[in-house]
Amino acid sequence: MSSELWKMTAVEAVSRLKKREISPLDLIDASATRIAQVEPSVNALPTLCLDRARAHAKRLMTGEANEAEGEAGWLAGLPVSIKDLTDVAGVRTTYGSPLFANHVPTRSHPLVERIERKGGIVVAKSNTPEFGAGGSTFNEVFGRTRNPWNTSLTCGGSTGGGAVSVATGEVWLAHGSDHGGSLRRPGTYCSVVGLRPSPGRVTRGTSNNLWSPQSVQGPMARTVADLALFLDTMAGFCPEDAMTFDAPARSFSAAVASPVAPRRVAFTADFNAKFELDSEIREICTRMARRFEEMGCIVEEASPDFGPVDEVFMALRSQQFVVDRELQLQAHRDKIKPDIIWNTEIGLKQTASRLAWAERERAALYRRMVEFFRTYDLLVTPGAPTAAFDVNLRAPATIAGKKLENYMAGSTLNSAITVTGSPAIAVPCGFDSHGRPVGLQLVGKPRGEAALLQAASLYESVVGLHKLLPIDPKPGTVPPSSP
Repeated sequence: MSSELWKMTAVEAVSRLKKREISPLDLIDASATRIAQVEPSVNALPTLCLDRARAHAKRLMTGEANEAEGEAGWLAGLPVSIKDLTDVAGVRTTYGSPLFANHVPTRSHPLVERIERKGGIVVAKSNTPEFGAGGSTFNEVFGRTRNPWNTSLTCGGSTGGGAVSVATGEVWLAHGSDHGGSLRRPGTYCSVVGLRPSPGRVTRGTSNNLWSPQSVQGPMARTVADLALFLDTMAGFCPEDAMTFDAPARSFSAAVASPVAPRRVAFTADFNAKFELDSEIREICTRMARRFEEMGCIVEEASPDFGPVDEVFMALRSQQFVVDRELQLQAHRDKIKPDIIWNTEIGLKQTASRLAWAERERAALYRRMVEFFRTYDLLVTPGAPTAAFDVNLRAPATIAGKKLENYMAGSTLNSAITVTGSPAIAVPCGFDSHGRPVGLQLVGKPRGEAALLQAASLYESVVGLHKLLPIDPKPGTVPPSSP
């Protein structure tokens, strides 16, 4: 039986768990078997904790750990992966850094505690770039994670291991985080769904940047219904994160089960010519955005005024790096990768006036987005400016034939949305001429996850690409750069 269980959706697996048709131990065995089959090709889940998982499963099966049964987001013993930036008690957690290569925390992150309380079983830690900094998933501790659609290509970053773990059927749901696109670009590159929730929707718990809305925690899955289920698991007030708020009275799963189409949809390929993207990505995304018309939506080309959003994002991001990495650079500079040093030093050199300017610009952009959403119910953009690139590169060599100024230039379509504070989801929309996944980024109103997930679910049903998952990893070659 376990040979087929990995093909089920998370919603189906949880339904069968609740009916006692299968047990959590059955799913752990199925997950372990599938991990053994695909890990040599993709390196998505470098750290396993199967004994710990089985012990948790047995507690659930004897009724010792089911106090959340019946709550929204109850997973009933479903195996999940946790990004290796996030502590799991008793499990090696490296943050992708040689500084923490042998680190074993004694307490789990508050979000992991919530997931486990809701019946999620942690079977593995997913690979990530060092401290989550990077659009391609690799580090000196565990090496590179490969794209299952073509193992010569990157899976994106920084939740690359999580995206691959659900795309290949190693687990049913994956936890991740997002600052400049770390749930959305891996989702796009691996043809899965990844949601960046509104700030405060999901606890960040132990973050030193608790008062910044830039970085968030969130879910990845193979279908939107699965994603909604995992968001229900994660969402809610947490006393260790002052920005969090209560989960909605109506669950996200219930919203997705009765979807309502957005009335007016805005599409922009390049944010009013602000950002570059490859010509084939532009063509595919422009064409596929029109498929919202099949739901009866009005689709118009329109974009808010994003102003100097790329500069604003870098100023705010660099300040966050100062908070997180300044002391580590002072003590261990020689053991930290150059991208992190570069980003932190930008923050150390910028003035208080520059930060004040960035905050004013962020506030002005938020107000423009609120006004934009008085007219439109949904904003649609490409999920990434290029398709997946060579797994050995830190970033795409070019975008639209132009060399990148820095590795963050490959994430501007996503990081611009980060600054707005709006929730955003990556949804698959097709494949390029080389068979690489292409996705859209759907952006909702602030705290509008329910309507956003409804739109994503309806789009998913029209396009039908979720039916291709999970997949067996495929070898391939690196296509030439696109114009």
